[in-house]
Amino acid sequence: MKIIQDVVWNHTGNFGENTLSHMFDKQYDSIQDLGSLDCMKVNPDGPLAKSTPNYSTLNNPDAEYAARLNCMKTDKLDTAFNYHHSAGMDWEQPSEQTGQIAGDCVDVNTENQKVVDYLNSCYMQYVDMGVDAFRLDTEKHINRWTLNNAYFPVYKGIDNFFIFGEVCARVRDTWNHGIQSDSPAFYGWAETESAWKNNWSTTNWQANLTNSVKHFEAHNNEQGAPTSSNAFLGSGNTYHTPDYSKSNGTGVIDFKMHWSFENASTAYAAALDEDRFVNDSTYNVMYVDSHDYGPDGQEKYRYKGGEQAWAENMNLMFTFRGIPCIFYGSEIQFKNDVEIDVGPGKPLEQTGRAYFGDNITGNVTATDFGKYTGASGNVATTLNKPLAKHLQQLNQIRRAVPALQMGQYASVGNMAYVRRYTKGGVDSLACVAISGGATFKNIPNGKYIDAVTGDVKTVTNGTLTSPSVGKGNMRVYVCCASGFKGISGKIGTNGTYLK
Repeated sequence: MKIIQDVVWNHTGNFGENTLSHMFDKQYDSIQDLGSLDCMKVNPDGPLAKSTPNYSTLNNPDAEYAARLNCMKTDKLDTAFNYHHSAGMDWEQPSEQTGQIAGDCVDVNTENQKVVDYLNSCYMQYVDMGVDAFRLDTEKHINRWTLNNAYFPVYKGIDNFFIFGEVCARVRDTWNHGIQSDSPAFYGWAETESAWKNNWSTTNWQANLTNSVKHFEAHNNEQGAPTSSNAFLGSGNTYHTPDYSKSNGTGVIDFKMHWSFENASTAYAAALDEDRFVNDSTYNVMYVDSHDYGPDGQEKYRYKGGEQAWAENMNLMFTFRGIPCIFYGSEIQFKNDVEIDVGPGKPLEQTGRAYFGDNITGNVTATDFGKYTGASGNVATTLNKPLAKHLQQLNQIRRAVPALQMGQYASVGNMAYVRRYTKGGVDSLACVAISGGATFKNIPNGKYIDAVTGDVKTVTNGTLTSPSVGKGNMRVYVCCASGFKGISGKIGTNGTYLK
């Protein structure tokens, strides 16, 4: 099991933060409900007590909010400039990285070296605890030049550690409204242009802030975007060593695919369109829906395309390039077609963010990916749902074939592709056809076994043909020729859709 920690470098809440703006202390002894505002006591030595001595008697939420914000966003009270003081809440312009994105997301001064050191020291503690990766929240609201100079280098040398960011761009295009600066494909690249190298200041945050704005403005169009072949197989379906000389070592959530997941076919087409602009899209994190959004056209709701469409989506996610990510409950269509985030207007149970834990109460003894020896209670029912069975088999197939985990790809048609991974004495190749049929050419001769059915084909002329198998089904013909890491037969137990 790997542990991913969600981290926030861009903002704090509007009640401040112990080091950056110490306005409140929690009353741990006298208040039982630590989630209630009643447990918050004004810090007598903090900026709020000094600027608004009558805060506790205001009894006006707007006035209270203004008083708190005043402490964090004015030169007079935030004399250390721990926060960005711009009041703008703008999009597709530099102020989305130097202003404020929401009332409870107050922008910290990510260009201030003292803030940088504090944030890195905080989050390095999670690394020391043993977490394996960070999901960087609201990454698009921090300038890439800032991240590449002040944050990413701190974590880059850690063995087997990964950072991927939420660069939210709810568009079907590669570039967010024609702008590179806040688009997912932009954030995996290092600074290679001379204007943005070796000019970070550890003492002058104003200079850093100015440079971050200039950096955004210099990349506020689609021109001059770098390209990469790191995700693509070479001639003859050969694997090649990726070139990471221009990479900053991080990945992103694949928002273009996510936004295009009205069905698996459109998501696949979106990936083909964007991948040359991503430094290495085999590290993209793919999901259909999340705690924030569904795909375009149903963005407010948990995915409502139906069980068969979900099976097809999962087939793509677990065999195509990138890292699959499943929002809890999708394996039983939990809260499908329910609005995800309605704020305080409804009980949480009536939203797409409802508590899922009741569905996994009981006991289960797991032995491996997708394998268990017994289950009881609600978890037994959950594990026996058609999509849950589907997911179990997909996990086992992906686990058994290195090419599906780490390989580069070559597209041969709609949701049909060759995956291959060759490294460290391992050579793994798989031909994948989802729902429809496909013909794979220029592949090694020899025996191929379908991981879904166990069907065996012998290739003698470099060509393998897979017939159409119906929506939600697929074929994964794994090369078992001499020198390749093959499989011995069908993997896992077939269910409703994989058959």
